[in-house]
Amino acid sequence: MSEFEKDDRVVLTDQHSEFDGETGTVTQVMETMFGDATYTVSFEEGQEQGVPAEQLSAADEDAEGSEADDAEE
Repeated sequence: MSEFEKDDRVVLTDQHSEFDGETGTVTQVMETMFGDATYTVSFEEGQEQGVPAEQLSAADEDAEGSEADDAEE
């Protein structure tokens, strides 16, 4: 079973990726033959494919929403 689903907002942690520390959206979930899941994550500037769940964490939706609220004030 996968930890994340399509359209989930996630933060990538991979020091070898140009998207390390960026928030993106899961666009595809692929199950491996071992029952694990890997993910395709889209960012503003591109995408990463084959990302294991260990390199992803759920994005803090509250933080993003509060930034938008601050911009409107």
